[in-house]
Amino acid sequence: MKFGLVLQTDPPATRLVDLARRAEQAGFSSVWTFDSPVLWQEPFVIYPRILEATETVSVGTMVTNPRSREWPVLASLYATLNDMFENRTICGIGRGDSAVRVIGERPTSLEELGACIRTVKALASGQEVELHGRTVRLPWVRDGALPVWMAAYGPKALALAGREADGLILQIADPFVISWAIARFFEAAREAGRDPDTLTICAAAPAYVSEDLAHQRDQVRWFGGMVGNHVADLVARYGQESGAVPAELTEYIEGRRGYDYAHHGRAGNPDTEFVPDEIVDRFCVLGTAEDHVTKLRELESLGVSHFALYLMHDAQDATLAAYGDRVVPALRTRADESREQDTKERKDAR
Repeated sequence: MKFGLVLQTDPPATRLVDLARRAEQAGFSSVWTFDSPVLWQEPFVIYPRILEATETVSVGTMVTNPRSREWPVLASLYATLNDMFENRTICGIGRGDSAVRVIGERPTSLEELGACIRTVKALASGQEVELHGRTVRLPWVRDGALPVWMAAYGPKALALAGREADGLILQIADPFVISWAIARFFEAAREAGRDPDTLTICAAAPAYVSEDLAHQRDQVRWFGGMVGNHVADLVARYGQESGAVPAELTEYIEGRRGYDYAHHGRAGNPDTEFVPDEIVDRFCVLGTAEDHVTKLRELESLGVSHFALYLMHDAQDATLAAYGDRVVPALRTRADESREQDTKERKDAR
């Protein structure tokens, strides 16, 4: 299993750079940020600082959307970073939540999202696309490659990801929901003639290492509210009793009473008091380092190959250190170690 670190771009940006450097030292392979221009600082200004301060980690959005940025601009941003830092980016993308809702817009359609994925990936790779009736390409791209991972929960979104994306981002650590979602993602991939073994499954959720479970729950209860925004969309689309989405994902939002994005992704969010302890335990990764290893091994057995850790709580340094000392080594494979050695030897040769 590979590990990623997910951060909010709160000032000062130097703190993000420091955390990214320490994550690399702890064995993480990627560093991600939210992408909501009104709520946080601009990530594409910060990414070069992270890439300069590290040697191997990739950076990316978790997640951007087709409406906040013009598609050629998004492709050019990623392609420029790849040209400067040797293809060390991943584009995480979805329909949109905080970035669009805060400014009064709605999440995009799945049709538009699919078109955006195809366009951005092709342009960032130096290929031609048809855009607004014109043939367009980025003529300066050389040997560019941009993996695009799509965030999804519902059946239609999972099917789109299976057809179009290089990876699936599941913003949840619930084994049942993950198993259900992966099955639909892989089914769509096979129907599209794609090999599921070539696709990445990334589970993304808060992780907090300590022995005080009650405090941990209070610190990450915000995540159930964030997931609830997407679940509410699914209930509106499919209905609570349709069976299209498992009750394990939808039942808990019955007590939801609105949402203020001023507290989005933050401990103590008052709009997430409806989230019960059971949901916090299922959706997040809590407990001692040994508890984390046990749960992550279960997720790995279901097909999760990448765990992205949301580090939005009051024990950032302690949790990151615990992962570096105990969790990451327990889940590192020989193949991971071999790739790391190959990377080091190539850098030494240069």
